[in-house]
Amino acid sequence: MEFVFEGLVSTVLPAQTGTSARGEWHSQNVVFEMQNNSPYTRKVSVKFFNKRDEVARLVVGAAYNVTFDIESREYNGRWYTDVIARRIEPKGATQPQYSEPLPTPAAPTAAPAAAPMPTEEPAMTAAQVVDDLPF
Repeated sequence: MEFVFEGLVSTVLPAQTGTSARGEWHSQNVVFEMQNNSPYTRKVSVKFFNKRDEVARLVVGAAYNVTFDIESREYNGRWYTDVIARRIEPKGATQPQYSEPLPTPAAPTAAPAAAPMPTEEPAMTAAQVVDDLPF
C-alpha cells in the first residue's frame, strides 16, 4: 500500500553505501517537515534506496509530494520500521521536468494507396449458381 504526504525538505543526511550478495547498494535518508494543519511541526525521515539521482535533485526548503511505503522488520528480537520513498515530485508538478527537450517523433509516412473497394456485388449467371446442398 502506498501513502502520500506533502513536505518541505529539511535535511539531506549523508549517504550510506555497501555491497550485498546482489551487488552494490546506496541508501540515503532525507528529513521532511510535513505540511499539515497542526500547530506543531512534524518531521519524518524518508529512506531513498538506490535512488541517488532523485536525492541529488532535491532542494532544501522546497516542497515535494512524497509517495512512500512503510516497512517493518525484526532483527534480534527488536522491530525496526522504515519509511521508504517510492516516488517524489515537486509540489504542483504535473509532468516531469526535463533539462533538454524531448526528441520529436518523425513525421509518419503516407500509407500506400489501396485499390478501391467495389460498391456492388457482380450479378451471378445461371451457370455460376451451383446447388451443392446435400439434402
